[in-house]
Amino acid sequence: MASDPNRVIRLIPLGAGVIGSVLLLVNRLTTESVVPSQSRSDVVGVILAGTLVMVWLIWQQIQPRPPEAVTLIGAEGFELAPDLPPDLQTELAWASHLLLTNTVTQSLVVYYQGKTLLRRGILGPDAEVKPGPILERVLKTQKPVYLVNLPLYPGRVEFTYLPENTQGVICQPLGSDGALILGANIPRSYTRQDERWIEGLADKLAYGFSESGSPL
Repeated sequence: MASDPNRVIRLIPLGAGVIGSVLLLVNRLTTESVVPSQSRSDVVGVILAGTLVMVWLIWQQIQPRPPEAVTLIGAEGFELAPDLPPDLQTELAWASHLLLTNTVTQSLVVYYQGKTLLRRGILGPDAEVKPGPILERVLKTQKPVYLVNLPLYPGRVEFTYLPENTQGVICQPLGSDGALILGANIPRSYTRQDERWIEGLADKLAYGFSESGSPL
């Protein structure tokens, strides 16, 4: 599980506020005779302690905890369709390596012209892609779909070719004939820059497929 690097900093205002309140209470209970100046000091101390606690509460809203990573269920592998031309095999191997090493992607699948051309990373239980409503919409509209927190979507049941506990999915079209499907182990993890980069890489792959002299 991913740890929050700001966990200790988040707790400082709460800790200071609680400690300050306890010390004020102890001081008041152990004082036999309370003078007006001490009463005024106690009021100021209570206000300061309350303010620190309020700062902690506000930080919980302004600086929410980052999503936690999970360990995807499945074995790591690299499967390429054996009948692909050598140049396309090289292209897919290169592109998939870049995605796995430069983004949060943990599992990826390339589906084109009704065939599963590539599976790499943490492999899901099903070796073949069976398009469901989400992937079919991507193929029809040629527009990407980013499911930021997959477990919350009923449509997650169609992604049986990805690990079952995949947290986020991008379905990026490869022209009108296929899609690049990426799975992450952290929800809400792909940035806008990632999405643009994935789109450019998908366009390059789609161009390579269309220019290939061999049928896929």
